[in-house]
Amino acid sequence: MTRVAIAGAAGRMGRSILKAVADNSSLQITHAYEQIKHPLLGTEVGSLVGIDTPGLILSDSIESGNFDVLIDFTLPNSTMSNLEFCHANDRKIVIGTTGLDTAQKVKIKNLSEDIGIVMSPNMSIGVNLTLKLIELACRTLGDSVDIEILEAHHRHKIDAPSGTAIKMGEVVADTLQRNLKTDGVYSRNGQIGERKDKSIGFSTIRAADVVGEHSIWFAGLGERVEISHKATSRDIYAQGSVRAALWLADQSNGLYDMQDVLGLSF
Repeated sequence: MTRVAIAGAAGRMGRSILKAVADNSSLQITHAYEQIKHPLLGTEVGSLVGIDTPGLILSDSIESGNFDVLIDFTLPNSTMSNLEFCHANDRKIVIGTTGLDTAQKVKIKNLSEDIGIVMSPNMSIGVNLTLKLIELACRTLGDSVDIEILEAHHRHKIDAPSGTAIKMGEVVADTLQRNLKTDGVYSRNGQIGERKDKSIGFSTIRAADVVGEHSIWFAGLGERVEISHKATSRDIYAQGSVRAALWLADQSNGLYDMQDVLGLSF
């Protein structure tokens, strides 16, 4: 039985993860916590989603938890603090947080030498299959097409482009030997001139309650290939994080992503 802790357990994503973990007989919720001064602190965790967790109370401290794997979908600074705790206490961590900067990603990579980490901007099984299809399309079409990435999310999302869109761009750049820092185009306005051949364009929509939509265009002369993924429920991310936690429990130290979890890294 793998013991699981959940960060941000009272939020929308946290509640989905609570339910997904509770539904898996190979996992046990042993700790759930929220930020200091959260109004639900002290609440029985099970009451948040209608599951049976007798005696498990929503805490404001990760340090009181006895767990094997932490699932963290919070904010960058919170995630990095939680990672430090996991590193110091030899715990494993599944990171679904987006908006991490370069320095934070480097630190995660460095700490993975000592603990097991799964980090992915999108835990959806379908999205990760999509990433593999993007790699195949790039290998097939090469530099003969213009590549544009479009993403849409709910009005409350605070980072843009989404972590998933950036990951799609990274797959393109890695496969076609481009540099996302120089070839990525994130804004177009005014007299921008003609499109550069190796540009990787990004377009962002923020509206209402859109859960998450991502599309990539491979546009050539006379035809266009589109690869798309649309999420209609956050439960898909929770299910993916559960699969990642189960897989990570049996792994040695290192930095992994959902491609590794799903056996798509080939």
